[in-house]
Amino acid sequence: MKFRLLKWAVKFIVALAILAVFAGSYLFYRAMPAYSGSVVLSGLSGETRVWRDAYGVPHIFAPNADDAARALGYLHASERLYQMEVNRRAGQGRLAELAGADLLPVDRLVRTLGLYKLAQTSFTALSPWAQTRVQAYCDGVNAFLDSHRNALPPEFLILGDSPEPWTPADSLVWGKLMSLQLSGDYAMDALRARLAAKLSPDQAAWLFPPYKSDWPVTDAPVVHADHARGDNPFERLGALLGLGHGASNEWILAGSRTTTGKPILANDPHLDLGAPILWYLARIVTPDGWVKGGTIPGLPLVLIGQNDHIAWGLTTSDTDAQDLFVETIDPTDPTRYLTPDGPQPFVSHDEVIHVKGAADETLHIRATRHGPVISDVDSGLVSLAGQGKAIALAFTGLGDHDASAEALLRVNVAKTWSDFLDALKVFQTPTQNFAFADVDGDIGFISPGLLPTRKSGDGELPADGASGVADWTGTIPFEQSPQIYNPAAGLIFNANNAIVPPDRFAEYGRDWEEAFRARRMQQLFDAATGKQSLDDSASMQADVVSLDFKDLAPFLKSVTPSNERARQALALLAAWDGTMDKERPEPLIYTAFVGALRRVMLVEKTGLPLTEMGPYAAQTLVSLLNDHPAWCDAPGRPDPDCRMMLSRALDDGLAQLVQRDGADMSQWKWGHEHITLLQHSVYSHIPLLDSFSDLSAPSSGGYYTLDRGGSFSAPAGQPFARTHGGGFRGVYDLADPDRSRFVIATGESGHIFSAHYRDLEPLWLAGKSITLAGDEEALKRSGAKELTLTPR
Repeated sequence: MKFRLLKWAVKFIVALAILAVFAGSYLFYRAMPAYSGSVVLSGLSGETRVWRDAYGVPHIFAPNADDAARALGYLHASERLYQMEVNRRAGQGRLAELAGADLLPVDRLVRTLGLYKLAQTSFTALSPWAQTRVQAYCDGVNAFLDSHRNALPPEFLILGDSPEPWTPADSLVWGKLMSLQLSGDYAMDALRARLAAKLSPDQAAWLFPPYKSDWPVTDAPVVHADHARGDNPFERLGALLGLGHGASNEWILAGSRTTTGKPILANDPHLDLGAPILWYLARIVTPDGWVKGGTIPGLPLVLIGQNDHIAWGLTTSDTDAQDLFVETIDPTDPTRYLTPDGPQPFVSHDEVIHVKGAADETLHIRATRHGPVISDVDSGLVSLAGQGKAIALAFTGLGDHDASAEALLRVNVAKTWSDFLDALKVFQTPTQNFAFADVDGDIGFISPGLLPTRKSGDGELPADGASGVADWTGTIPFEQSPQIYNPAAGLIFNANNAIVPPDRFAEYGRDWEEAFRARRMQQLFDAATGKQSLDDSASMQADVVSLDFKDLAPFLKSVTPSNERARQALALLAAWDGTMDKERPEPLIYTAFVGALRRVMLVEKTGLPLTEMGPYAAQTLVSLLNDHPAWCDAPGRPDPDCRMMLSRALDDGLAQLVQRDGADMSQWKWGHEHITLLQHSVYSHIPLLDSFSDLSAPSSGGYYTLDRGGSFSAPAGQPFARTHGGGFRGVYDLADPDRSRFVIATGESGHIFSAHYRDLEPLWLAGKSITLAGDEEALKRSGAKELTLTPR
């Protein structure tokens, strides 16, 4: 009897388990989008057909651009609804409502800046046609929501979320979030102030080496005749959105330098990596023309790509769009602060933040004439402000009538350089480097966006708000934006390096990305002995040579090994060429050494984490070793040539690797540690689903290679992981646009059981790509699936 009961109990448990599996599978299956058949989509002026190719990329054939936008909204929602929801909530400052108190710091920051309200008022700044386009996109999103309320992706069920109707502000706030994440110069201003309090003026200046005369400047491209030889809330927000710090590559080759006789434009934006990736490929065809490239779920446009006349790309400009102002609180009335015209009241109000699993929080928000008081929500600024002070952020990205979305919509249909410039005249933020090429053979570059002019100073340090001496007086006119058109060199390139020469740094800033990637581009262009092809540009995007090693290698030669392991490591590095190959030990040894050298030379010396300078700060290290070796001296322990610090860094780096990878150096491989993390933000925390949804893979490349790797803020326990890189790559052929190449790091779908959740990743890892071309008949012959959207 007992055995019979046990047998039935086992059967019952197994049945429950099977039922749970089927129920769970059903939840995932019912949320999957339809790739064929017919769907009624209200608001369409005529039938719109969507052909999905072998990789699930939609080719939208619509009667007009508004219908195409409506279809794109529907498709974005069908594949990436949860991603869109997270982005929207981030822009609203409502993440804690979804995920609990852990995300309160992000909500406080976003609410203090008022990003969502700015997005709402910015919609009114758009021209009527642009408002119609954005609203059409929203209608498409809402059509999907209305028809799938009972079939939402499981993420919504897991988190207990029910998405609200999509509004224009939900789309426009993404631009504000992007501007915030890609405009980090205020953090550098604060860092300079902290260093000034700890170091002598000369020592503080040493940590920010000058831009060398032979380093590339984008608005003055050259080809050398000699060929080349040989928990910061901002960090949290960037990781959630897939934005993080901006770092990207772009170049344009004139037809005189290409095998096709027409320009080639290449672009790979470097942002945070995850699954699904930020990007969604799409192609749109209407009677007025076509456009294709990388879209962002939530936006009604192609952000980077190509139309039937032009191609364009983007990199972050790293110009100075932010200043910090130290406001003096009125000692007689804490609700007021001092100005040149006497005390003025803070503009203040309260907002309630709902917190999942906890009590609501009331946030008191203050602003001054310069901008929001961010020392109220950024704990790192409290001590910098001091007693009786507050720090306000002045930021051109906080405009309440921002027409940047309209500028991008106009870029999508631009036909000439003149059209391109006219479109960008209304672009405000974030400041970006726009690369341009057209089918007539013209190439160009412009860096638009609002940058301040000041009464005095260059904005490098927090300014006194009470005196008004550094107040903003306006913005630099669009006509003075750094730009170049059809340069004699026949090429233009940028890797977040300086876009203007040093004599203009006071206007545009000086916190450019370290120049190693730009120098590698220059080296490869100088080395080219013939005309360049699409394959050559694709190979450049996959290049994994790290020039920082070339600069640091001479100093390694001066190190006397302290033991046999150090001797072996130095011998390996002496024979290495700086190629960050995942199958080799040298990249691992070198990266561990540079990380340790940064800690020994910079963090310990200053007593500050210096996260704002990046994870390695190799350019600063090289400058100190070359030009200021006295930096390495310590009281009672001179180290005139820095050999002791170099030797200690090598030993520390090797000790870290022994602890992580074992004592046998022959078994060390860069790919064992340099893992590209492509993890789902929800399912990575759920057993079984975590491994199924995880697309992480070993990778070559590194922090300073063209094929960008590494991490600005490595996850705990994974110090060498790759969390940052070119999640989108495009190479555009202006001679034959059908041959233009595209790839993203994951797949088109956000549904983890979809065949298109991961199918582009193998191509991305291998440096390969796909094309987006063909009329409807050709797509049909190729096996593409047709979804017909019909008007009601």
